[in-house]
Amino acid sequence: MRKEKIRILHVAQAAGGVDRYIRMLLKYLDKDKFENVLICSQDFREEDYRGLVDSFEQIEMTRAIGGNDLKAIKAVRNLIKRYNPDIVYAHSSKAGAIARVADIGLKNRCVYNPHGWAFNMRCSAKKKAIYTMIEKIAAPFCDKIICILDAEKQSALDKKICKEDKLQVIFNGVDIEAYENGARGAVKRQDLNIPEDAFVVGMVGRISQQKAPDVFIKMAKQVKDEVPNAHFIIVGNGNQEDEIRKYAKDNGFSDSLHITGWVDDPMSYVELFDVACLLSRWEGFGLALPEYMMAGKPIVASRVDAIPNIIRDGENGLLVEVDDDTGASNAVLRIYQEDGLKDRLVTQGFEDVHNRFNARRVSEEHGKLFEQM
Repeated sequence: MRKEKIRILHVAQAAGGVDRYIRMLLKYLDKDKFENVLICSQDFREEDYRGLVDSFEQIEMTRAIGGNDLKAIKAVRNLIKRYNPDIVYAHSSKAGAIARVADIGLKNRCVYNPHGWAFNMRCSAKKKAIYTMIEKIAAPFCDKIICILDAEKQSALDKKICKEDKLQVIFNGVDIEAYENGARGAVKRQDLNIPEDAFVVGMVGRISQQKAPDVFIKMAKQVKDEVPNAHFIIVGNGNQEDEIRKYAKDNGFSDSLHITGWVDDPMSYVELFDVACLLSRWEGFGLALPEYMMAGKPIVASRVDAIPNIIRDGENGLLVEVDDDTGASNAVLRIYQEDGLKDRLVTQGFEDVHNRFNARRVSEEHGKLFEQM
């Protein structure tokens, strides 16, 4: 006999930011009202979801479009039938397409969260057109589309993905309580051979085209020329790591560049920053931004997509143009040199993250939506 709880079946392919989002959502979703099942790709780890989900299922799902998708659709459909959820919640574009096709004709409600539209990525016009077409075709097969920012909703309306009443904005968030109640200082500057008096500029993100590590490292050289004791941290890994290391070596500051690789607790490294950067070429939300605010770090970010919805230039951070390494270095140096600027940016950012980007509020808004559906 079915419980009185509302059963939510989550489907996710992309790990990284989506994985963190789902864990935060589930942590604060009322367990007396909701039962959660997760169907995910091989990139997720079951131990991360102990105590958060009632059931955990892994199937093979790949990021690229291919023949494996038909197998994934069949597997997801079989699991939807087995668990008979009240609501299917698809996270990100690939899982969104698979879950919505798999759910056709089944008796439940369906919610989709793109976590940043694929057609807003920097890619060819042909790919943008394909991604737009896929979203338009799939839109009728869900009841609600959750946008993580107003800019994402506007993108959907501009592309005529669906009617406005299908779109609902629920601002993204970070787990402030967990951070503030957790241990600090797990990583020390000396662990990375960084002097205590160094000026440290860092970024968190994949070392790949979207996050613009090439812009970051060119900015780093210009900052290093002005501030000899500057050091630079990249928290993450990715396919451009070799060329980033080569640039630093060729320009004589490889000893001042520290790449952590993938880490379980990126915030331990953010705590070492004096300035935090997110110089993305495109960005659905940029979860690193409220995380930087939460840690009390002044921010330099690119003026693109959703970022200006979060960062107000000169108030809670500084904005620079995309691909502008000189503008980024000037902004970093302003924070280093101008009396009072760092403190003003940090104070406003700290206020914003508590008022606008709290994970508990994200879960509460989801709970209301699920109950209405």
